[in-house]
Amino acid sequence: MDYITLNNGIKMPMIGLGTYLLSPDDAENAVTYALKNGYELIDTANAYVNEKAVGRGMKKSGLSRDKIFLETKLWPSFYEDEDAIEETLKRLDTEYIDLMILHQPSANYLAGYRQLEKAYTEGKLKAIGISNFNIQEIQEILDNCSVVPALIQVEAHPYYPQTELKKLLSKNNIVMQAWYPLGGRDNKSILKERVIEELADKYKKSPAQIVLKWHTQMNVIVIPGSKSQPHIKENIDIFDFTLTKEDMMKIASIDKNQPFYGRNEEALKQRGAPMSKVKNKIILNWIY
Repeated sequence: MDYITLNNGIKMPMIGLGTYLLSPDDAENAVTYALKNGYELIDTANAYVNEKAVGRGMKKSGLSRDKIFLETKLWPSFYEDEDAIEETLKRLDTEYIDLMILHQPSANYLAGYRQLEKAYTEGKLKAIGISNFNIQEIQEILDNCSVVPALIQVEAHPYYPQTELKKLLSKNNIVMQAWYPLGGRDNKSILKERVIEELADKYKKSPAQIVLKWHTQMNVIVIPGSKSQPHIKENIDIFDFTLTKEDMMKIASIDKNQPFYGRNEEALKQRGAPMSKVKNKIILNWIY
């Protein structure tokens, strides 16, 4: 496993298991299997409705808590709920969370970030961050925070490597983490790019492994999601080879500066509604 050091000195694994869209049973089984097969980082969220299952999977893995890097996200409905972080700890059945991030730039996200800062100073959170914020929103956090975000989770892949965002992150020592690092569920277009297939043949790896390696060599953390044991095992098998500078330039040539998932401002405004009033489709597909 390779690691990156966050701006507060915490070491974080470069690859983890994402649990987005996994049912509780699938999440529990996938987490257990992943942690027994080399994974150390697990990503979940309030909105995924599988935090309890993730906690059970962690326990079933047999790993001690200090060997697991647990990441979750605070949903906008809870940004001003003083009990939200404590309730999250209870659902995950853990005394602390390694990294907690604001899920979206919705509702009163400055209040939400202050909640994260408070829990961070209390030791309940080892690191804090944000997700899906644009450059202007990140700057607003930076202008008002006492604890600089350690990480931002965004869409990033060879078609959309977030070149402009990386400049701001580098300036402020904020790590990038890619959700859908391969382009998204059932989206095979990146994996079928000729350059990716050629490199897969060169290194005797799968196209997915080539793309994941491309991310980590640029210090971007990846959290590919899967309930398939073969895929989970394959995704982490990327630390026995290194892409050359020429290889990296070839992959850079397919940059379209175009995300797959657009931002719907009207839908985003609804994120502050109570969870009981937010339909599941809106929770899981906020970007459409």
